[in-house]
Amino acid sequence: MTEVTDLFIIGGGVNGCGIARDAVGRGLSVRLAEMGDLAQATSSKSTKLFHGGLRYLEYLEIRLVREALKERETLLRAMPHISKPMRFVLPLDPKMTFESSTPVSRIVGMLMPWNKGHRPNFLIRAGLFLYDNLGGRDILPGTTSLSLKGTPEGAPLKGGLEKAYEYSDCWVDDARLVALNARDAAQRGADIMVDAPVESARRDGDLWAITLADGRVFKARALVNAAGPWAGKVIHDVVHLDSRESVRLVRGSHIVTPRLYDHDKAYFFQGSDGRIIFAIPYERDFTLIGTTDNDFQGNPLDAECSPAEAEYLCRFASEYFATPVTPDQIVWSYSGVRPLYDDGASSATAATREYVLTLDENGPPCLNVFGGKITTYRRLSEHALEKLERYFPQAGRSWTAGVPLPGGDFPVGDVGAQIDGLERDYPFLGSVWATRLIRAYGTDARNILGTATSPADLGQDFGATLTEAEARWLMMHEFARRAADVVWRRSKLGLRLSAEQIAALDNWMAQQHEAACIAQS
Repeated sequence: MTEVTDLFIIGGGVNGCGIARDAVGRGLSVRLAEMGDLAQATSSKSTKLFHGGLRYLEYLEIRLVREALKERETLLRAMPHISKPMRFVLPLDPKMTFESSTPVSRIVGMLMPWNKGHRPNFLIRAGLFLYDNLGGRDILPGTTSLSLKGTPEGAPLKGGLEKAYEYSDCWVDDARLVALNARDAAQRGADIMVDAPVESARRDGDLWAITLADGRVFKARALVNAAGPWAGKVIHDVVHLDSRESVRLVRGSHIVTPRLYDHDKAYFFQGSDGRIIFAIPYERDFTLIGTTDNDFQGNPLDAECSPAEAEYLCRFASEYFATPVTPDQIVWSYSGVRPLYDDGASSATAATREYVLTLDENGPPCLNVFGGKITTYRRLSEHALEKLERYFPQAGRSWTAGVPLPGGDFPVGDVGAQIDGLERDYPFLGSVWATRLIRAYGTDARNILGTATSPADLGQDFGATLTEAEARWLMMHEFARRAADVVWRRSKLGLRLSAEQIAALDNWMAQQHEAACIAQS
């Protein structure tokens, strides 16, 4: 007889894994099916920030910004290993004019027609005042004014820039956030299935019957469609719901260059087209620049940063950096497809970033998840469970706000002490290796290293400090199956490994997976 679970979730991105963790922690039985790898699409291709969305204030999305701002410190406390506070420098260019049709810019244009094409400094400062106070802050410092003359922050910028504002947001390793939510959900009893495409889901009396591509059939009391860019496809082609709701796919591209400056702060640049981009310290030796906003059609897995987008980002950044950023400097690029709720906005930039949850109750319930941001994934998960609560009166209350993710059981300010302690206990690591392990695994780094007293004790060396012990951990505890899962999602070591090294890892992982399958048969 087929076992019946309470919740079956389609999609292993941040929303699907967040909902799985929240639900199983409330006492519900949960299965999650991801067609490929966890975070293989949108959730690993963000700008890597917990942020309120300063630019959304121009669109008067006050509720969204407030919720995101309140979440920043909640998330920091839960994952101090994979996230960190970051200061953002917003240079003020008195000559910069821009084209914009946001609600705020239209109001400014009517009240100050002589100032058309400029964001007045007082307007930027007012926005930052709201940003500082809408969500409250205990950890993050507020906005300050900053001189760019003779300072490290001004050194890489063009000479005509003299003043900036500096404010707080947070950096996060987005793909590790997903993997750790999945791991925590599994530790609490959820069944997390990767490489498990859902072929069909149909209502069968009071239950859902879900069939995977490999023929396995599962029964569930409720279905959650958290398929991200594929949410619309699931609605129409998998579940066959009679719904007019749809997803607007918006491609956001990023480029990575060798490190462009020496300090650890990020930049927030305003463009002449009314858009903004970030330039962010990345993986110690690099700078991440993004993002674009373009409507997208096609398979989200095929999304790439086009030459035109790469040129746009280089040109945009070069309006501020004294040394021009050129396409030949790009060492890597990526493009994520954001699944926004289709609200009929005239442009991709103006489309709402609010998440929308809809419940189809023509039989056992199906919850459809549209949109969402990395920053608000936890609140989205809570709201998803609230939508379903009348079907599961036995479920416990919300609980995730005060509970760390695996490896994050230490205070936000103690990352340095964790690194020092790991390097002291495992002196063969050195500072760079110890820092990477703590930043990826937190206190679990010691579980990976075990009783090792030298690199040789960690097994095969795949390069760039990646060893057999770490790769085995990722396969056993974080659902990694292939080299790409390890070097581009569980880490970004693909920036440092050669094609031959990655191929060697892939072969080793295939052998390990085959051996595990034989042992289980």
